[in-house]
Amino acid sequence: MFEYFPGNYVWNLFVNIAMSSGAQIGEVDQACRPALEASKRGEDAGTGVFIESWTAVGDRLCRMAEEDLAKGRKFSAGEKFRRATVYYATAERAYAPRAPERMALYRKVLDTFLRYAQHSGVPVERVEIGYAGRKLAALFARADGATSSSPSPCMLHFDGFDAYKELLYLNGFPAAMGRRGVSTLIVDHPGVGEALRLQGLTVELKTEHAAGAALDYLETQPEVDKNRIGMVALSMGGYYAPRATAFEKRIKCCVAYGGNFDWGAVQRARFNNLPGGKPVPHFWDHFKWALGQETVEAALDFADQINLRGILDRIEVPILISHGEGDRQIPLKYAEMTYDACTNSPRRELKIHTKEECAAEHCSLDNPAVAIDYMSDWIAEVLGGRTS
Repeated sequence: MFEYFPGNYVWNLFVNIAMSSGAQIGEVDQACRPALEASKRGEDAGTGVFIESWTAVGDRLCRMAEEDLAKGRKFSAGEKFRRATVYYATAERAYAPRAPERMALYRKVLDTFLRYAQHSGVPVERVEIGYAGRKLAALFARADGATSSSPSPCMLHFDGFDAYKELLYLNGFPAAMGRRGVSTLIVDHPGVGEALRLQGLTVELKTEHAAGAALDYLETQPEVDKNRIGMVALSMGGYYAPRATAFEKRIKCCVAYGGNFDWGAVQRARFNNLPGGKPVPHFWDHFKWALGQETVEAALDFADQINLRGILDRIEVPILISHGEGDRQIPLKYAEMTYDACTNSPRRELKIHTKEECAAEHCSLDNPAVAIDYMSDWIAEVLGGRTS
């Protein structure tokens, strides 16, 4: 993994996510250099400098984009809004959950992404899905050539613990799927993104409920083949996607982008200071926030229920588990446990990405292109897309 900040795993992870989402190396250096000294104080203490420097780069790009628009150069403006979204999101995720400035920056993420989509002409739109009397925000990326007369397969995409739909769109997976003739619906489900920040919807154990609502929406879309819908989710989503697939029989294939058989056990180990990386600064505050609990102890008790024991034999469709051999957040054994329990899948596969591929970290975030290529081809083969 590219490690700009020696010894600071969380900040280095953020940098790798930004770069895999289309950041430019010079702008990354501009965002990181002012925070280099602050990084030595730890992943939490120095976040003020980190947030300020990344936000400043996003602001500069937005000003440049406005200059492009004044000249009628919409494509150039859209590209700058895209990168500004990445930098704003990188900064926003470093805030403590209830920091007073966080919400304003999050709304910048949402607005700047929509301006990117508007001016770039990319095939993505923001949609809303009915769920438990509320609305779940999502991004629907249509596949190349998908029409009502020629409906495409579609992947329902859930997140993990701490990112959101805009970053999942920008990491390249929906574009890879679109080229292969598969659409993607990326949902801010309970516990992440708009669901958590704007509606207060915290992690839901029974992920088949939100997945079912998303499937209901997809069945109303004439350019989607309702008989060829799969599900993918990353990191903590290594629980979400297999859990939903086990109970929601409309899902025709499953990809766990990171095996996560027992997420609660991983948090117990983290709490006991066993070796391993954390995904965000202010981790335990975020942990309580996302799980909707007042204390760490209550959140740990809730997290104990986030495991896949006794349900994976219900999966009767193909499943792929993608995992990095050197994952510092979720040990490889949890991917192996997921694979071993999917005894009734007609096509189960555990793909372990290696250090030689430079894709061995958590969800292969040191080189996600390798994992995205593999997952996209596998999905296209299973759902009837194309690989060339």
